[in-house]
Amino acid sequence: MSEHSSNTDPPRVVVVTGLSGSGKSIALHVLEDVGYYCIDNLPVSLFEALVRDITQQPTQSRGPTAIGIDARNPGAELGQLPRLIQRLRDHGVDCEVVFLEADDNVLIQRFSETRRRHPLTDDGRTLEGAISLERETLEPLSDLARLKVDTTRTTLHELRELIRVRVAERARGEMSIMLQSFGFKHGVPRNADFVFDVRCLPNPHWHPDLRPLTGKDQAVANFLGQDKQVRNMLSQISSFLTEWIPCFEHEGRSYLTITIGCTGGQHRSVFLIERLAGVLTSLGCNVLSSHRELK
Repeated sequence: MSEHSSNTDPPRVVVVTGLSGSGKSIALHVLEDVGYYCIDNLPVSLFEALVRDITQQPTQSRGPTAIGIDARNPGAELGQLPRLIQRLRDHGVDCEVVFLEADDNVLIQRFSETRRRHPLTDDGRTLEGAISLERETLEPLSDLARLKVDTTRTTLHELRELIRVRVAERARGEMSIMLQSFGFKHGVPRNADFVFDVRCLPNPHWHPDLRPLTGKDQAVANFLGQDKQVRNMLSQISSFLTEWIPCFEHEGRSYLTITIGCTGGQHRSVFLIERLAGVLTSLGCNVLSSHRELK
């Protein structure tokens, strides 16, 4: 866990954006709880004023700032953000963009459950149309993002933990690594940097006593851990990542997402993620692991 920034560190600005209903407010609340000064739904014109203030007084002591920006800004103004963010970075400000998204059907369900109105709906535009327009409008911000978070299958607790560990507590210059297991029959995770397919390995599903268990259970771990193919797969994935992670760090990457998938995301991928997390943690990497299909 990284230490909080000192008053001598360069200012830090986190821009939180993404689709309505994907969890932007939750992300801002997490950052506020750990000491960020948070501004939600900031017009881009005022963001430009903030940039001017920070760049004109770069040595002034500032706490970290989080800014929520959404599609209610006119498209022409949103188009100014890449220039403004680059201006901050050119002045040594640690500025990053976090983009949250989710599948359309999940967003529709969330709006239905909360009975909230989508900010882009009107008398002539349906909810589906509003979501589609929002995706199109925010595409330039998605391209800017160093971290993209798909909350389709993410619980509130998981989202809070992810923002806390990967964004709020990440030290300047440190790369955060997300390890995630998943099941191919439920779809491949979006925004993964590496996807490893381990469906070729022996499947505990076909053993009745192991079927109801997961890769976290000792019986499954014993079954998989004694198999030569499984050990070779773990060894080769570990060697690959051990060799190439330093190259990504040297490039200045802030985030890396590594996923391992089996058929259902219950046994093999979970076991390998747990073991891989141990390997990378022992090497001093900042690792957060999750299992998408486990409740």
